[in-house]
Amino acid sequence: MKTQSVSKNESQTSSTPTPSIPSLKWSAITVFVILSWVLCQWLDGIKSQWYVFDPDTLHQVAKSALASSNDTAGAIQHIVSTLTETYPSSRIRLNMDVNEWMFNNAGGAMGAMYIIHASITEYLIIFGTPLGTEGHSGQHTADDYFYILEGEQWAFEPGQLKSARYGPGSVNYMPRGTVRQYKMHEGCFALEYARGWIPPMLPFGFADTFTSTLDFLTLYRTVRITLREMVRNLLIGKI
Repeated sequence: MKTQSVSKNESQTSSTPTPSIPSLKWSAITVFVILSWVLCQWLDGIKSQWYVFDPDTLHQVAKSALASSNDTAGAIQHIVSTLTETYPSSRIRLNMDVNEWMFNNAGGAMGAMYIIHASITEYLIIFGTPLGTEGHSGQHTADDYFYILEGEQWAFEPGQLKSARYGPGSVNYMPRGTVRQYKMHEGCFALEYARGWIPPMLPFGFADTFTSTLDFLTLYRTVRITLREMVRNLLIGKI
């Protein structure tokens, strides 16, 4: 009788189905995706607490720079000086080397930029060209504010039959996810501010190196300076 009971129990145990490895793998992946989505939604909801700059204040700084300067170089120096006096280094790190310019190719447009600030949730740069350029704005994970300092920028979205035109002192605001074609005419420079998730924007700024320019020295310099500024800000708790 004992032998029969043991055999019966062994038979019941062996007939119990066990989850297959592929099933466990896909279950784990599903849980990971759901948790990642929840985490991203939560972070997106609180990201504004890490913002330091204010779009309206930056607009006033840009207009003040135009009113107090005779040229773009003077306007840039005024902007950097004003920001340095307004925001303490314990709160945000700024790159005050106004000679640290580099080429930037993105979306088919080419110009030069100077990175004033770069962190995980914000960046502030001077971008422009004395020659003129045009291209695709990219579709980004941040709101973008383009404060014109010199020259004129034109932009349009699909369905618009006439372009919007932005001159010195005006701002071209692009909400997150917006896509536009834009053109910067000869001698156009702007203060550009982005607030949102900055790292996902970087591939757009790097892609033309691999598909067109093959200018890996500029890419290296751009990555080095961007990471340097992000790390400097992370070290003081600026996300």
